[in-house]
Amino acid sequence: MTEQVLTVQCKLSPTDSQAEEMEDTLKAFADACNWINQNTPAKLRNKVRIQGIVYQDVRAKFGLSANLAIRAINRVASNRKTAMKDHSSVKNFEPTSIDYDTRIFALREKDEEVSVTLLRSRQRIKLVLGDYQRTRLKDSKPTSATLCKKGSEYYISIQVKSEAPEQIHVDTVLGVDLGITDIAVTSEGQKFGGKTIKLIKNHYASMRAVLQQKAVKGTRSSRRRCRELQQRLSGKEARYQRQINHEISKAIVTRAQEIPAKIALEDLTGIREGVNQKAGKNHRRKVSGWALYQLKEFLSYKALAAGVPLVLVDPAYSSQTCHQCGEHGIRNGKSFKCPVCGWSGDADFNGAKNIAFLGRYVDRPGGSEGLPSIKAVLSGLLKAPVFRPE
Repeated sequence: MTEQVLTVQCKLSPTDSQAEEMEDTLKAFADACNWINQNTPAKLRNKVRIQGIVYQDVRAKFGLSANLAIRAINRVASNRKTAMKDHSSVKNFEPTSIDYDTRIFALREKDEEVSVTLLRSRQRIKLVLGDYQRTRLKDSKPTSATLCKKGSEYYISIQVKSEAPEQIHVDTVLGVDLGITDIAVTSEGQKFGGKTIKLIKNHYASMRAVLQQKAVKGTRSSRRRCRELQQRLSGKEARYQRQINHEISKAIVTRAQEIPAKIALEDLTGIREGVNQKAGKNHRRKVSGWALYQLKEFLSYKALAAGVPLVLVDPAYSSQTCHQCGEHGIRNGKSFKCPVCGWSGDADFNGAKNIAFLGRYVDRPGGSEGLPSIKAVLSGLLKAPVFRPE
């Protein structure tokens, strides 16, 4: 069986003194990260080498325990590696989260508490649990956690390991095309998203624009209130997207179980960077306005937990190729028409059918780098069977 790591987010209910010490710990941890980032070579990303340079100073300057100091060093090294991939640099660390491992964190399931090392002491803090959290945490032995502050409330995200079931072995493929107007369309024609989500996204965009304009004008207090409203709006929009993505991913995985079929999903790695270089401002906003990466992650872990195989395929030409005859067609927004065989219909459905076809030739869950596109398959670069409509 495959081991799966799930994150269970739990709200904390600290006393006033515990909340004060958590606040101090978060600030000390962020200050330590910023100091490490500023006092070590910017190109140095090896955590062991960074530790050799700053470990003693971090302990002395910020009062962190040995393990919290190591966590701060690892946070800087990890962020630098991520920044290098994005061709950017690490600028600043905010006092919003701390990483924990088993030496400075423990779950006390019976008492519904967590024990964490803070700046001045080790504290046992009450958890606020629902049925979902209790089920996920039951008899678990978590190995790591992240203490977070959101607004004025505190949470702890606990990583628990579980055994995923054996994946089903099937030839049937359920293709999923990800889009802007419809967030997801399957090769069976099922659509998720549509006008309601589009209206809500446009509503948030217009509110952001109004608040941004007001935030640079007016009195100091009005500018401050606008910035606070922007922050609240951002959190509300993120929660809405997360909920919708959970619902979409659950429905797709459930349908794949019913068929049964494996899921083929287009690999959209790098799509945002490509759009930012070529498209206009309005189209960039639409592409960046939905958490497609989050949806892919939700689909991945839900599929793994359900024993449903999920593969990523190269989406190149999938929206321009007719799924009936394999010839190049004409796409105009949500409409697609093939001038050869005459098929016409929803462009995203056509793309989903092509993605399902490609999914038959992919047997790995990773990215699609090095894999053939639909154009390559149809042009005979692969020894593939004759393309026939379903």
